[in-house]
Amino acid sequence: MTWATEPASGPMVGKTVLITGATSGIGRATALGLAKMGAHLAIIGRDRVRTEEAAREIGAAGGGRVDLFIADLSSQADVRDVTEELLQTLPRIHVLINNVGGYFDTRHVTADGLERTFALNHLAPFLLTNLLLEKLKQSASARVVTVSSNAQATGRIDFSDLQGERSYSGAQAYSQSKLANVLFSYELARRLKGTSVTSNALHPGVASTSFGAEDPATVQRIFLPFLRPFMKSPIQGAATSIHLASAPELEQVTGRYFASTHPKKSSGQSYDRATATRLWQLSADLVGLTTAADTAGLLQLGPEI
Repeated sequence: MTWATEPASGPMVGKTVLITGATSGIGRATALGLAKMGAHLAIIGRDRVRTEEAAREIGAAGGGRVDLFIADLSSQADVRDVTEELLQTLPRIHVLINNVGGYFDTRHVTADGLERTFALNHLAPFLLTNLLLEKLKQSASARVVTVSSNAQATGRIDFSDLQGERSYSGAQAYSQSKLANVLFSYELARRLKGTSVTSNALHPGVASTSFGAEDPATVQRIFLPFLRPFMKSPIQGAATSIHLASAPELEQVTGRYFASTHPKKSSGQSYDRATATRLWQLSADLVGLTTAADTAGLLQLGPEI
């Protein structure tokens, strides 16, 4: 479905930007900011009514075209279905912003039998990005931007209990998934070496949004109302995503981690290539990236695969 008003103008005119989780919070603010710069937005949301409402606001703000797609990205079937729609609808994708994410204080299992935090925060962008790689490479000077969090600094990839089946903590599951985002982003950059597609990750900062409201931790319920006045606004939280998606000077910058629009060091574990390779292979198995059609793009990415 497409929402369009008048032709847009601005530095991102002619660029198609796909954003996941764009119906609220930082994702919506990112879409609004890039629309105002003239980008053609494509947004993915889980709820049709909310996604259509977001598309109307984004279209009105930027004066350009907005394509909307409906999918629950914690479901691998939905990721594959929406990818088919995207490939049929969008001639090019110049920027993919993996923004969707969630925090769940109690353990939930997806339709695929996977722990929901890991499935939504890591496996969804992993699968979506891989399925869109050929389209990104065809678009020239394309960018993959993955929204992580400073929680990656306390994360640990627990390969012995990746799904939290033996012991689950919402905070640990979240920090593990955010470290996985950075490991994935760096590994993707290595595998895309020699192509015109870059891959970077970012920390948006702590913004006042509804993030985690579906299943909040006790500390969130108690302290969040008092902390909100000191938190970033959604548009402030979106600043780094917008910068990575649009800054001309970052066209060839890849394999970096950003916060407050500046590059910074991520956790020591995030640079462990053995962990990154193991996580990539395990993730590929979990999402079923084993068919010739799925792996065709990956097989051409160079010797580091």
